[in-house]
Amino acid sequence: MAPEEEAAAEEARIEHAVENQDIAVSVRGLRNSFGDQLVHEGLDLDVRKGEILGVVGGSGTGKSVLMRAIIGLQTPDEGEIHVFGESMIGRLDDEALAIRKRWGVLFQGGALFSTLTVAENVEVPIREYYPNIGAQLRDEIAAYKIRMTGLPTEAGPKYPAELSGGMKKRAGLARALALDPDLLFLDEPTAGLDPIGAAAFDEQTRKLQETLGLTVFLITHDLDTLYSICDRVAVLADKKVIAVGTINELLALDHPWIQEYFNGPRGRAATAAVTREKAREQDRAAQTPPDGRR
Repeated sequence: MAPEEEAAAEEARIEHAVENQDIAVSVRGLRNSFGDQLVHEGLDLDVRKGEILGVVGGSGTGKSVLMRAIIGLQTPDEGEIHVFGESMIGRLDDEALAIRKRWGVLFQGGALFSTLTVAENVEVPIREYYPNIGAQLRDEIAAYKIRMTGLPTEAGPKYPAELSGGMKKRAGLARALALDPDLLFLDEPTAGLDPIGAAAFDEQTRKLQETLGLTVFLITHDLDTLYSICDRVAVLADKKVIAVGTINELLALDHPWIQEYFNGPRGRAATAAVTREKAREQDRAAQTPPDGRR
């Protein structure tokens, strides 16, 4: 390549990086299929740094397939995927290693290794990416991540079969956070949890996101989760992302699935719950003197 061409290419690369400096994940023209079944066609999506993006859609719209394509477990037929400005399509595992260290994944159900303890599960990515770290430091990191997700210390030596559903989710979350990621993928994290457990998990997710500065890609059907912690919501339908925005912005659209989903009985109940909680927060704020003493 001639010097002039190299300079132009470098200028274009810098310009692209500047334009996308606030974007953690960029997906363009994605096409996924399984045999004759077309799942995505021309799908575009941007995930902003520091946000919790909820991803919703009917059954079969390919929410998990989209996530798997982003993290490299599904090879798309067409399209481009960039994570933190780096292309993820067609790269060798060694080439993508530096980017993969920057994300953590909580799969549905936790996906824990049944023959490993909770602590050993948390240590799996540490062993994979940092094999030279000693056993004592690994144990200390695992214990810290376990406490960080709200599990008691004594959960570390237990096996998944000895945990409740909610504890399994938190153990999976601890493993996802093992490498101090910048980007967190959560696939139906509150599925199967009772309302109290689901609300507690949502609160924990928001606290971790704010404390650690995480970007969160969150697949969910839980309207309470969408209303309580998601900054924006992406809606999958018609084999692509048909809309992205706040819930209020989505409610202004006339797409039938969006209206049915957010304005149905459960959507109205979630809206009412959020409204009540905001009213309680305002009451508490009004009753608290400026110095914080009652």
